[in-house]
Amino acid sequence: MKQPSKISFSQKFMQAIALFLPGIFLLGFNIGTGSVTAMAKAGADYGMSLLWTIVVSCLCTLFMINLFGRYTLVTGETALNAFKKHIHPAVGMFFLVALTVGVCGSVMGVMGIVADICYEWSKSMVDGGISPIYFALFFISLVYYIFWNGKTEFFERALAVVVALMSACFLINFFIMMPPIGDIFGGLIPSIPQVPESSTKTPLLVIASMVGTTVFSGLFIIRTTLVKEAGWTMADYKTQRNDAAFSVFLMFIISASIMAAAAGSLYVEGIQLSKASQMVSILEPLAGSLATSIFAFGLIAAGVSSQFPNILMLPWLLCDYNDSKRDMTLGKYRIMVFGISLLGLVVPIFEARPVIVMIISQAFNAIILPATVACIFYLCNRSDLMKEHKNNLITNIILSAILLFSLFTSYIGVQGVFKML
Repeated sequence: MKQPSKISFSQKFMQAIALFLPGIFLLGFNIGTGSVTAMAKAGADYGMSLLWTIVVSCLCTLFMINLFGRYTLVTGETALNAFKKHIHPAVGMFFLVALTVGVCGSVMGVMGIVADICYEWSKSMVDGGISPIYFALFFISLVYYIFWNGKTEFFERALAVVVALMSACFLINFFIMMPPIGDIFGGLIPSIPQVPESSTKTPLLVIASMVGTTVFSGLFIIRTTLVKEAGWTMADYKTQRNDAAFSVFLMFIISASIMAAAAGSLYVEGIQLSKASQMVSILEPLAGSLATSIFAFGLIAAGVSSQFPNILMLPWLLCDYNDSKRDMTLGKYRIMVFGISLLGLVVPIFEARPVIVMIISQAFNAIILPATVACIFYLCNRSDLMKEHKNNLITNIILSAILLFSLFTSYIGVQGVFKML
């Protein structure tokens, strides 16, 4: 009689990791240079007093990920296709266009920031530093090479490695530069920092940016695609829930670590922050070259990890909208991803921020979250779709609170856009 083959430890480990790959993909998508900048600015300007915002944002994100995931587990439908079928094709098209505009702005901004960080960091090793364009070309080529040669599983595993590196860097930095424990616990109590009328600080706008980078509509919509591709059903609800919890727990740990690193160094010295790359030059005299290098590695990893899903967003959304198979080896998708990848050269080549695109993308992001919440509210309350799994009273109350919260932060965000204009 043939004995069953034993599964090695490495195989068991890879199987365990595979269960969390959808969550790791979401984490890479969520923690990018925009998120790092928002958390670092909050820590530099207000210490740990806005830590509660991260807690609230992560709880909202966990709730929404689970809700969108549950919808797909029950119906087998992805988000955009459901919006198109059950609400109106124009609603699905709105999300397709709005998210694509946001991603195009993000690709430009992310690669511009990564190249700028590498340039600042290279000054400590090469006189005058290495031009940002070379760093942008390297990272764009690296991400596109992995996309071209790898299947989705390989792509997700490559992202997992980058996310692990990012997480380790920010956690190490937390222990090097952490603020007093009392400040950390004090930040869990909701409050709005008081600033003088003459001050240029805008705590409400910082709160809106922190919420916007964490409670991101694209995250929830892509989640339905990942759940469907994983082949999960309601029998896998616990797996889906654990995967979401793992992802959001790491979001909180990493975001709080970034805030704490800035609070323990820049806030103590009274140094304000306007962009992430400043951290590289400012931190060295405060925390030493080791902490600076670790933080720079973390920033670069955050940028690269968010660039992976950013370049895939448009083709994935098209597959979602059309309910078609997600085959990224098709020529049209490879050309599409190549074109989106090239947007990463805009900032280094023209040595300027893509102001108009960034303003438009922020305006779209400001209005898309309430629309996302409203759409899933409608779908999850339809008995013909969800049957016995439709929303109960408590779920609807929580969802209504998130909708009101999103409208408030959207109002603040739109005000910020008008100020930029």
